[in-house]
Amino acid sequence: MSPDLTDLRLFVHIAEAPSLTRGARRAHISTAAASARIQQLEARLGQQLFYRSNRGMELTLAGQRLLIHARRVLHQMDYLIEDMSESQAPEGHLRILANTTAVTELMPAVLSTFLAERPRLTIDLRERLNHDIVRGVTQGSADMGIVAGPLAAGPLERYHFSTDRLVLITSPGHVLAERQNITLGDMVDHYHVGLHDSSSLMQFLTHRFQDIGATLKLRVQVSSFEAICRLVAAGVGIGIIPESAARRHCLLMTLAMIHIDAPWAVRERSVLVRDATALPGGGLALLEALRHYGQRTEEVVDSQR
Repeated sequence: MSPDLTDLRLFVHIAEAPSLTRGARRAHISTAAASARIQQLEARLGQQLFYRSNRGMELTLAGQRLLIHARRVLHQMDYLIEDMSESQAPEGHLRILANTTAVTELMPAVLSTFLAERPRLTIDLRERLNHDIVRGVTQGSADMGIVAGPLAAGPLERYHFSTDRLVLITSPGHVLAERQNITLGDMVDHYHVGLHDSSSLMQFLTHRFQDIGATLKLRVQVSSFEAICRLVAAGVGIGIIPESAARRHCLLMTLAMIHIDAPWAVRERSVLVRDATALPGGGLALLEALRHYGQRTEEVVDSQR
């Protein structure tokens, strides 16, 4: 007998908790009833789904496989209900995972127009690292992912929507300000202004410095590119940010912008989905809006170089 949707939802709640008690509470049933339903589910599938211990519930390999499929089935059912219900918006709800630049720079610009034209569409946008984005889209916890740079995306569909490059910014009076091009080694002895440690860009840069046997010397860490630019303009340190963000802030602040001489400085942005044709309402339209915005941004940056 195949598992029903109630069993799958309970299973996902417990797996995400990961606790039988908390999972049962989320499903609005008693712990005893939840335990019995999970045992019945395991019997139907002929697989043990959880390791049970005093520390909680840990998925077995079979449980990990089921979690991927269960999320996909439940999300598709949610999409079906949204699309068929007259009381719901035709566009529905989108779950998006994105890297730092997309969350802080790209998505606000895209969504301001896109959502204004779709008053009933709702979006859950969360910042994640590249590998977490790939896993989230693959496992079905997100409908769409936005990443930068080369990475293995497995069976996911990848749609290019723009290319940007990382640049160094300094105050006009900084010793590096007159350089046309610069290498990472040239920056080792200088203090940097950077993003918080959990940002994908900061982790990427930390690894690049480690590649050359150096440490990224941080003086201040902030939460936005605007804050980086303001501190750099004040002479607090130097910073590495996307060129598109640097050019925008250079219109408001006095900054020197220097190209970084390294292949990794060029960053291709991509949208990842499992199946574009299966996206919930509004998903395909957002995918096209992202690609159109990326093309326009590339054209503007190219004209300014």
